[in-house]
Amino acid sequence: MATAVSDPEVSAEEQEPLLNPRERRYAVETQMHYMSRWRSIRIMYLTMFLSSVGFSIVIMSVWPYLQKIDPTADASFLGWIIASYSIGQMVASPLFGVWSNYRPRREPLVVSSAISVAANCLYAYVHVPHSYNKYYMLTARALVGFGAGNVAAVRSYIAGATSLTERTSAMANTSACQAIGFILGPVFQTCFTLIGEEGITWKLIHLQLNMYTAPVLFGAFLGVVNIILIFAIFREHRVDDMGRQYGSVNFAEESAGLDQDTEGNVDHVAVVAINFLFFVILFVFAVFETIATPLTMDMYSWTREEAVLYNGIILCVVGIESVVVFMVVKALSKKTGERAILLGGLLIILAGFFVLLPWGEKLPNIQWQEIKNNSIPQTTSTEMPTLALSLPAMKLAPQSTAQPVGCPVTQPWCFSTPKIYLAQYISSDVLIGLGYPVCNVMSYTLYSKILGPKPQGVYMGWLTASGSGARILGPVFVSQIYTHLGPRWAFSLICGVVTVSLFILEMVYKRLIAFSVRYGRVQEENC
Repeated sequence: MATAVSDPEVSAEEQEPLLNPRERRYAVETQMHYMSRWRSIRIMYLTMFLSSVGFSIVIMSVWPYLQKIDPTADASFLGWIIASYSIGQMVASPLFGVWSNYRPRREPLVVSSAISVAANCLYAYVHVPHSYNKYYMLTARALVGFGAGNVAAVRSYIAGATSLTERTSAMANTSACQAIGFILGPVFQTCFTLIGEEGITWKLIHLQLNMYTAPVLFGAFLGVVNIILIFAIFREHRVDDMGRQYGSVNFAEESAGLDQDTEGNVDHVAVVAINFLFFVILFVFAVFETIATPLTMDMYSWTREEAVLYNGIILCVVGIESVVVFMVVKALSKKTGERAILLGGLLIILAGFFVLLPWGEKLPNIQWQEIKNNSIPQTTSTEMPTLALSLPAMKLAPQSTAQPVGCPVTQPWCFSTPKIYLAQYISSDVLIGLGYPVCNVMSYTLYSKILGPKPQGVYMGWLTASGSGARILGPVFVSQIYTHLGPRWAFSLICGVVTVSLFILEMVYKRLIAFSVRYGRVQEENC
């Protein structure tokens, strides 16, 4: 005899008789169920937004705050602090993914949000200890990243709570919320600069409310609001690929039942391929973010302040472009399919980095101020005449205390590599800002569809960990190659990596189909 939905939080009027015995695990979804399901999904959108805000809301002020609280910290330690967020997320994502598979997803969501709140509060108090302050900041940022590992649980829930026809739109909305968080984080930070560096001190609790601590305390407040909303509004929902409500939300029973109901295995070749493609996509975008400031300072003789300002404006425009793309791709995927859009996105990224390859004749301006004690970088015989002709002018020029600008002589490639024109750089920004969001959304969407009806927490955890690993390795890779070999080698290698990913995509193209399509449960044109 069929039983009603067993969720104690679902009212009796929401419950419906189940279908025939062959499909006894499914229930007809009522309007109340539908509304509750989408309210819960929107809470996941908010969680994703807050996760990205937690990363970006302090990113511009980390370095001056670090110098203020611990003068012993140098630029190399700053790199570890920036990377600690991604390291924490990479470690936490599989753990929260496993947790969300076997327990109510509310648990990992609340715990991860609470960790982020505590980490933000720790960040606001890193000035209090008398020593090792930089390590407290490192710990705080690592814990914020650890809390952001809930991305795996969020995307796992959305994948399980949407039908095939709903999923592309839901994944696009999730990525859009993430992108908006990255855009608004620095905006919030800018607003809090009005408080000033000294701000207000509350001696009773040793709290300094200033331009460095106010953003993280605001982030902690948003995290508390998110926890309250998870308790008040979020409900567990699962639907199959055709949108039918599962008849149970008992997690042990559901997991066992899904194993019985699922005929066939997940295509692990397709799973590994998507993980690799996602790694490449996040890798090249991390390279793009990392190289922007040093590239523009070297090529266009921008000062540090100009590079931060102009690139901040450019990245903000790229972020807005990405949000628009997220919205457009939802409609476009219904006509062309996710695989074709993913292929197109990778081609656009390839074009974006290809455009950056130096091809002109004009060389960038050189930072002659860097030459000291008559030390001249090693150059080829063809480069020496140009250098020698420039030296007399340099010696006759009066010394200036202004910030040196141009391509530093410590990078020998500056004497032989042509300048990358500003039009090339802007064109590349536009192309990468178009291709990256397309690939990001399609990767998550295809991945969730390939996995099928089984709980996806573990798999989503590995996918998120792949992206975090890419964000760690990308800056290291590009900083080494760019510094020693120059932009020609750096961008050529990136083009090579994207080309390899295109070949891999072509090899597995026919395997990147939804689980239900693969086993003939629904037609391909409906997914």
